[in-house]
Amino acid sequence: MTYKAIFSGHFEFGTERSYQKMVDMFEHRSENYYRNAILLNGEAVFDEESQSLHVPREIAPAATSKEWNNTINILKFVADYAIAGSFSAWMVNEGKVVKHFVIEPNSDKAAVQAFLQGRELVQEEGREKEAMKALSRAIDKYERHAKAYERRGFVNQQLRNYDDAIYDYSKSIDINPNAAEPYLGRALVYIVKEDYAAAAADLVYAIKGSIPLQPMFWQSRRIKGECHLKLEQWDKAEFELKFVTKRHFNEDDPNFKWRKRAFCNYGISLFEQAKYKDALTAFDTALSIDNELNASQSELLLYRGMTLQQLGKSGFQQAWEEAANYGSERAAELLQAI
Repeated sequence: MTYKAIFSGHFEFGTERSYQKMVDMFEHRSENYYRNAILLNGEAVFDEESQSLHVPREIAPAATSKEWNNTINILKFVADYAIAGSFSAWMVNEGKVVKHFVIEPNSDKAAVQAFLQGRELVQEEGREKEAMKALSRAIDKYERHAKAYERRGFVNQQLRNYDDAIYDYSKSIDINPNAAEPYLGRALVYIVKEDYAAAAADLVYAIKGSIPLQPMFWQSRRIKGECHLKLEQWDKAEFELKFVTKRHFNEDDPNFKWRKRAFCNYGISLFEQAKYKDALTAFDTALSIDNELNASQSELLLYRGMTLQQLGKSGFQQAWEEAANYGSERAAELLQAI
């Protein structure tokens, strides 16, 4: 039986000596341990200029279990010698993930340990300053630590140090321009600054750098759609949100709780293009989702009422009354104008 295998990642080795040693060891193990039955070609993935093993994305459409296991094992071996980076690997069968690995350095190198400590502290509320110090130590020990810059950018974002966050995310992108996370992080900061055009531009790369098997891919598409709404680029908003609303999300997917908002915004993008029938379907679907979190009920009811009116259907007045009860001033004005 064969599977679709997807690999994406980046390992850095710090010095020319360490890099060359790893290239030689990779080739030796590939030939002598695995008889070249691996899914990565050493000549294609090693980058001498950056002294790294770099795979923006490698897809093997028909990989055997042996080839998968051999590739995972050699990546784990490489990770023990790396100073920074990570690899993600997915085994997929008929569109479903069978196995998923995230492989990262976990040695006693100072830069590695400082990063791991900082990343753990990021997840603990109230320990942002400690996380910042640990991540800064990782960067001090190895200045090309893209993931440390990305995580420090996130901490700065949480602390509302937005200019510092943009600096850190940008440094991470400069080092590894194929990683999706810093683009998404920087886009969210641009949104806070109401620079929706810059955010949308970054989200293009967040989408390119992730795959549909990752929640981040769909998060990026949804947020990009919202940016286009802010910019009144209705067709571009429709394009992104159409994909998101057609996707089925399991309850444990972070995107599950955003479905109502996605359908509402998709409906708005259609309404603004006079696609009223499809807009009404989107608004009705949004209303059927029993979750007001992350969605404006007043805006949803306002637009649903306007759509009903455009279609010459009854019920628009009731929709506006409900919207006004939720605080919509525009709905209240429309009611007065009747």
